[in-house]
Amino acid sequence: MKVSIDSKLPDDVTSIFAVMAKVCADANAINLGQGFPNFDCSDVLKEKIEHYLRAGKNQYCAMPGLYELRKVLADKANLAYGSDVNPNTEITITAGATQAISNIITSFVKPQDEVIIIEPAYDCYKPSIEICGGTVVPYVLKAPEFLVDWDAFKELISERTKLIVINTPHNPIGKTFKQHDMKALQDIVADKNIIVLSDEVYEHLVYDKQVHQSVLRFPKLYEQCVAVYSFGKTFHSTGWKLGYAIAPEYITKEIRKVHQWNVFSVNSFLQYALADYMQDPEPYLGLGDFYQQKRDFFNLVMQDCRLKPISCEGTYFQLFDYSELSQERDLDMAKRLAREYGVASIPVSPFYGDRSDGKVLRFCFAKTENVLSQAAEKLSKL
Repeated sequence: MKVSIDSKLPDDVTSIFAVMAKVCADANAINLGQGFPNFDCSDVLKEKIEHYLRAGKNQYCAMPGLYELRKVLADKANLAYGSDVNPNTEITITAGATQAISNIITSFVKPQDEVIIIEPAYDCYKPSIEICGGTVVPYVLKAPEFLVDWDAFKELISERTKLIVINTPHNPIGKTFKQHDMKALQDIVADKNIIVLSDEVYEHLVYDKQVHQSVLRFPKLYEQCVAVYSFGKTFHSTGWKLGYAIAPEYITKEIRKVHQWNVFSVNSFLQYALADYMQDPEPYLGLGDFYQQKRDFFNLVMQDCRLKPISCEGTYFQLFDYSELSQERDLDMAKRLAREYGVASIPVSPFYGDRSDGKVLRFCFAKTENVLSQAAEKLSKL
């Protein structure tokens, strides 16, 4: 007989990325939906990967990650954010940022705990919380400004609040937290037994002469924080699934307890290659200018389209408002654009717990100019 299963995720929701990937493939559409570049990583980096692969760096690394890589990342944190991070006790290399987020939530969230997330929220947060028996408490941002009212946010905190999840630069909306946002959050949690999980995977994709406001810039806030990063996002290689977490020693200690029983250690030869490659900071320090050019080019070629752009401050996603064109739901609109106009996007409503529909679609501009031009030409027929 079949065993009776009390599912931890009874809703059985299919990721919007899987849904739109199928629509895109069936329609043979240009894929501006899923968030991955259509260009490769640096040839220099690939040569270093091949070197360490051929050098036999194929066995287990240390559980927290290769020390040489953790040292480079500590130096990077100091260079970028002025943060004095200990590579031995505060940095853990993970099997991608998503695994890091899962480990962090698993480390601290217990049944009946509450976790505040800011919606629209990247879709891995909620199920990871629910698997641990936690309760999601959403703070809902409204299009097109997507601003946090920190006084209203503070009202969501209760005695059961264990974790707050923030994401800056923010996927899917492309907004960034400013210094005043981080200071407001710092004040809110200062006297509370709450950990802040800061998803910063797009840390270097910040535009218009702004700087990324990492939690690492705020020593008092950092005492209660863990920040998550992604090599795949930074080096145009999302399929690597390699990331890392930075947190004070007492928080890192708990995360590593879960990490060692989850994957123990991650991809070895990539760690050696990255430790070598990242001795030169220019590839990641120049990333903002690289992607700002793509953002600006995409918006330029989209000028003849009737979709209305919403300001993109960071990430490689551009939102467009279609409310003047149609009142159909965003998922229906996204499917129609793929099937009738040959361009795939991602609707924003699946990033809200209540599927709030602001008539907004997300397009990925991490593509070559010819692909962006072709997509814009198709969309200009709207």
